Amino acid sequence: MIQLIVGDKGKGKTKYLLENVNNAVSTTAGNLVYIDKNSKHMYELKNKIRLINISEYPIEKTDEFMGFVCGIVSQDHDLSQMYFDSFLDIAYVRSHDEVEELIKKLEKISNQFTVDFVISMSMNESELSDYLKEFVIVSL
Repeated sequence: MIQLIVGDKGKGKTKYLLENVNNAVSTTAGNLVYIDKNSKHMYELKNKIRLINISEYPIEKTDEFMGFVCGIVSQDHDLSQMYFDSFLDIAYVRSHDEVEELIKKLEKISNQFTVDFVISMSMNESELSDYLKEFVIVSL
């Protein structure tokens, strides 16, 4: 399953994402991973959530990001949910056209390996294609 949290910068997407992942700890049986561009939210996350600061790794392209995600999924068979904060930045998305292509790849991984992806990104819902609008759970 793919879930999108969208809106302009500074509208509260990260706060919503953090609440969502912290609430999931008590309702999800599997492991939870939170990927961010830095570690500043480390103390806001419950200790059962694995925080990955993607800037610590030599990732500079969208394909490298996808390889990184696939590596996490392949090594953790108990993984049930991944949360991506600042998705456009951490995934090195350079154009709005790339977003749909990337989400389609994540949807394929989600269906094949039963991992849910909750994604926060700085885009207005009006900028999204009809395909992507289906996944929006919060528009701020």
